[in-house]
Amino acid sequence: MTSYALGLDYGSDSVRSLLVDVTTGEEVATRVVYYPRWSKGLYCDPAADQFRQHPLDYLESLQQVVSGLWRDAPAGAAEKVIGISFDTTGSTPVAVDEEGVALALKPEFAENPNAMFVLWKDHTAVAEAAEITAAAESASENYLKYEGGIYSSEWYWAKALHVLRESTEVRAATYSFVEHCDWMSAILTGTTHPKSFRMGRCAAGHKVMWHESWGGYPPNEFFTGIDPLLDGLRDTLPADTFSSDQKVGELTAEWAEKLGLPVGVPVGFSAFDCHMGAVAAKVSPGVLTKIMGTSTCDITVASYEDVADKCIKGICGQVDGSVVPGMVGLEAGQSAFGDLYAWYKKLLSWPAKNIIANSRALDDATKEQLLAELDDQMLIQLSEQAIKLAPGEAGITALDWVNGRRTPDADQTVAMALAGLKMGTDAPQIFRGLVEATAFGARAIIERFREQGVAVNSVVAIGGISKKSDFVMQVCADVWNCKIEVLESEQSCALGAAIFAATVGGAFATVADAQAVMASKVCQSYEPNAEHASVYDSLYARYQKLGGFVNGGLA
Repeated sequence: MTSYALGLDYGSDSVRSLLVDVTTGEEVATRVVYYPRWSKGLYCDPAADQFRQHPLDYLESLQQVVSGLWRDAPAGAAEKVIGISFDTTGSTPVAVDEEGVALALKPEFAENPNAMFVLWKDHTAVAEAAEITAAAESASENYLKYEGGIYSSEWYWAKALHVLRESTEVRAATYSFVEHCDWMSAILTGTTHPKSFRMGRCAAGHKVMWHESWGGYPPNEFFTGIDPLLDGLRDTLPADTFSSDQKVGELTAEWAEKLGLPVGVPVGFSAFDCHMGAVAAKVSPGVLTKIMGTSTCDITVASYEDVADKCIKGICGQVDGSVVPGMVGLEAGQSAFGDLYAWYKKLLSWPAKNIIANSRALDDATKEQLLAELDDQMLIQLSEQAIKLAPGEAGITALDWVNGRRTPDADQTVAMALAGLKMGTDAPQIFRGLVEATAFGARAIIERFREQGVAVNSVVAIGGISKKSDFVMQVCADVWNCKIEVLESEQSCALGAAIFAATVGGAFATVADAQAVMASKVCQSYEPNAEHASVYDSLYARYQKLGGFVNGGLA
């Protein structure tokens, strides 16, 4: 009998649902819903690096994206769903009260950004992250040694401390902080109350400083030494964590009715999007999986023997079972990839958009049409011209740190830079420099893994950029000097979630068995151009020198 797995992927802008036939691996139906409040820019202040999302965006979009799925799926498909799993961006925590209710869901906090989910790209906690890093470096046990040695403003403890410092009202009402991925599973299974709440291994290990060698989290005195506001917070978190092939619980009657699903469907422990995307790509030792979107997240795995006692410096953590059970998951990434291109597009289009919007000679329909065309064509036109340039021809060297640097060696205080501009420099030349910068930033990650003894022999790419731009992907292949394979699935992260859902639902004994049937095929590959790769070796050295200058500061 046909049965289905339901994977749900919460990205920065939208949530995607994917229904997969667990017998054949066919992706039967998919649906995308954009967050309404986020789309309006509510609760965000980009100039202050503040990016917050309202929990209602997540809950309302969940109902819409699953209900809409049944309009495209085969008749009766909902009754044949055997498992549900989530992935989300992260680290994206929210303050909850003693009952486990996200504060922004309470009337008195409904419009308070500090009571909302603090999105992964929120960098308001730079100072707090630096304090945590300094405390770990001076402690008798370095509690960051399995998280790359540097704590990031993108991660749980820094964000929690920043929120507690910023708002006395939120501080007074807060019992704990919960990651978005763990919150979703708890919502559907009715386990949001602290007495029943449980956490997945992925978020806890990579962002919340959980490690079994110190019995869960660093001791309370470590946190109170940073700030007394953190007193007791670690004790609100469950000491045990679980890999995503395990079941959190079962779908409640309330949410079964809202989603049009049977009561009691098993729900798995959630993880971050990049980790589940890597599962859809059949990640294995020596293969780096890159999720290429607004930012990048780079995932690989290693055996216990290969990692042994090594602590990989400057990455986003090494965690047993965070990707697949029985292997150590390793994470890195760039804080901006597509976001850098989007920044440049916004910069170039600002005058034209304002002229069109304020024109008295154009009616509203014409304005809307022109603005849409400008938005659609900007990067296409730039790419068509930039691809005609030879590597190094324009003399542009750029950094990709427009949103700080995630890895290697997290530092959200650094900024991007452009060097080599002349009177003859044009927009496509700068754009090519920016594309090369993102490829160089990714190469720095690859080289850091290799320097630390983690093999990277090939790359599998997932995400919108990998499917939309031959130009970007070929530059990446040349800069990295290795083969890149692009996955066929349009929803690789949701597919990874569906693979876990099928395992949790009992269709497969192991994740590996589910991958054998359901993992995505490769639709395209890129081979490096040997001549270009040689040129990029010298251009990468210039990128490193510019980065060293910016790291040193201008004072």
